[in-house]
Amino acid sequence: MATVASRVESLASSGIQSIPKEYVRPKEELTSIGNVFEEEKKEGPQVPTIDIKEINSPDELVRSKCRETLRKAAEEWGVMYLVNHGIPNELINRLKKAGEEFFSLPIEEKEKYANDQASGNVQGYGSKLANNASGQLEWEDYFFHLIFPEDKRDLSIWPKTPADYIEVTSEYGRQLRGLASKILEVLSLELGLEGGRLEKEVGGMEELLLQMKINYYPICPQPELALGVEAHTDVSSLTFLLHNMVPGLQLFYGGKWITAKCVPDAVLMHIGDTIEILSNGRYKSILHRGLVNKEKVRISWAVFCEPPKEKIILKPLSELVTETEPARFPPRTFAQHMHHKLFRKDGHPK
Repeated sequence: MATVASRVESLASSGIQSIPKEYVRPKEELTSIGNVFEEEKKEGPQVPTIDIKEINSPDELVRSKCRETLRKAAEEWGVMYLVNHGIPNELINRLKKAGEEFFSLPIEEKEKYANDQASGNVQGYGSKLANNASGQLEWEDYFFHLIFPEDKRDLSIWPKTPADYIEVTSEYGRQLRGLASKILEVLSLELGLEGGRLEKEVGGMEELLLQMKINYYPICPQPELALGVEAHTDVSSLTFLLHNMVPGLQLFYGGKWITAKCVPDAVLMHIGDTIEILSNGRYKSILHRGLVNKEKVRISWAVFCEPPKEKIILKPLSELVTETEPARFPPRTFAQHMHHKLFRKDGHPK
């Protein structure tokens, strides 16, 4: 079990003026880390916002236009804000409130839910260990747990405080699973495949795992030297993200880091490596990272939709491989893909 001293929150609240050296990013990264509030105001390319209200419209023209905008965003960016996504705002606000209440508990209370990464038990309350490619630490604490399918959950490690945490998080998991199916269907059809194909390839309703990670980024005395999350692509099929409207997410697009502006009532969605591989690179898994700041705590709720670790071989779908478009990725299980990425320094899925 981790000790209280190892939490970033306890470091942040200790009154330190400078951060420990293991949190300082290497020189080549520091030139691109700016003030996130200034970065958010910059003009230039913006993460696309996709209104998916008409995604299943009975009007074929309206429906195909909506689906085409989603496909283009998946091909060009690999990340997008979804609006009119069908998940009630009231539920999302309750989910955020529950997560904020848990993280406002004293660290000693949160430690009751501590995970034990050394023994492979990653669910629960934790902080990053230096097992990443750079051997460095990130300025965040987190809470990680599987939220769907419901029969695979371990409710014994879920927060007991606040009292509605389990109820609201479970309902969000159910709603998000429905949204994931809807998106996977459109991504399949837009590749010229049957609607259920990608869903089947990532495990279907029984095997696709929805893993929630609540990221808690404390105020940082030297935010220009640190990162909340280092540059990486997600290994998932899809990732859905909510946050507390404090900017921090950056995407590597067009050769430079772009700061995502905060869009009210939207769910941010990433295409993960799994879908990039299955689509033979047609859909992009974008490199991204998280900045921190010295003014406001940032909290985000990421749900990674992951295929089973060993049951499925991830490789480009045969229909998408031709003489002119050969397979761009070797066959691997999801577990092998994660292991391969752990020892790569650039965070790319190749």
